[in-house]
Amino acid sequence: MILIAAGWIAVLLLGGGVALDRVLTGAVTQNFDSGLEYVMTQMIASAEIGPDGEVRLNRPMGDQRFLEPYSGLYWQISGKSFEPFRSRSLWDQALKVNPAHADDKAHFYNSSEFPDEQLRVVERDLYLPTSKTRWRFQVAQARASLDEQIVTLRSTLVKSFALLAVGLIGMAALQTLYGLWPLRKLQIAIADMRAGRAQRVAPQSLPREVEPLVDELNGLLEHNEKQAEEAREHAGNLAHALKTPLTVIMNAATANAPDLGETVIREAATMRRQVDHHLARARAVGRRGHAHSRAEVWPSLESVERAVARLYEYVRLDIAGDKTLSAHVERQDLDEILGNLIENAAKYGGGSVFVTVQRDNEFVEILVEDDGPGISEEDRERLFSRGVRLDRSKPGTGLGLAIVRDVAEIYGGSVSLEESEDMGGLLARLRLPLAR
Repeated sequence: MILIAAGWIAVLLLGGGVALDRVLTGAVTQNFDSGLEYVMTQMIASAEIGPDGEVRLNRPMGDQRFLEPYSGLYWQISGKSFEPFRSRSLWDQALKVNPAHADDKAHFYNSSEFPDEQLRVVERDLYLPTSKTRWRFQVAQARASLDEQIVTLRSTLVKSFALLAVGLIGMAALQTLYGLWPLRKLQIAIADMRAGRAQRVAPQSLPREVEPLVDELNGLLEHNEKQAEEAREHAGNLAHALKTPLTVIMNAATANAPDLGETVIREAATMRRQVDHHLARARAVGRRGHAHSRAEVWPSLESVERAVARLYEYVRLDIAGDKTLSAHVERQDLDEILGNLIENAAKYGGGSVFVTVQRDNEFVEILVEDDGPGISEEDRERLFSRGVRLDRSKPGTGLGLAIVRDVAEIYGGSVSLEESEDMGGLLARLRLPLAR
């Protein structure tokens, strides 16, 4: 930031300095030229034609330098067929006359015709009364004084603009350091948290401009702590779920039980179900952090419908509702949730399943109804517990609804079981956040 500010300040001051130099140099040069033009006007006013047709001045020029040889101030009047009429200051020299162009108005230019002296010349051509000769009036002055003024002016400009640049760059540096200083405080606060000396960044010690960053940082820390706590709880639950089957296998093996093989198979299946459940939940927790998680509900329902139709050919499955809704959930997790709910309705219902998709404020609501015998109100909540099955005559693990609720709640949704008023069986109400 300091380098960028310094670069822009340098460019702007350089551009401004060049422009100001041209303006002031032009003003000084114009003032110098005005003095020369004034002298030439005096010459023209004093010029007259003598008896032999030559030009002369009816009064001497007022500046004493015209009388001093090589004084640096000269005048000359030239005409065709006449010797140049010169000031004494020219002594044995003469100003060059270029007949290639006519100067009806004052013409200013620089000349180096004198080897040791740079000149600033003004000239003008005109006819004097009673004379048919075109006379060229010239006034020249050494540029030494003009160049000295320009050098002094430019030196002052360079020093002033250099001082201004140092001041502006210094101010920009101070402003940048002062503006970014709160980030150093934030760095120290984060280091304190990392060392265990603090739990959060205290926004009271920081300026208001940094408070949004502090709030987001504290929110991120809280989110990470929550995820870490969920991971610890998840690992503990998995360890607890595997501990009992492992104990059963260990006891059977120690006692050389005759049904050891059956026991290992049964308990291994239990452990496999627990591992599948916790893996599904872990996947959902990992995907929850993706802000762009989005799944279209209708294509997912159609995919599940085709799968269920192949498994339960005798079941009629109807879908109705809004086909445009999308949920804030990963497609794989949505397929798993809907697959569990619809498969349960097809497995335990009376042969007819009806699915409705609708919007409820900021949620997508999916209703899965069947025409089965239904479930009593006191048993509905029990179904969400791991391993609970009310009908053991049909194959299953008892983990389906537990997984559905866990995954839905991870995405900020919910699952509830109610009585279907239209079909008389069970109604599963799934609510997931709406994706825009």
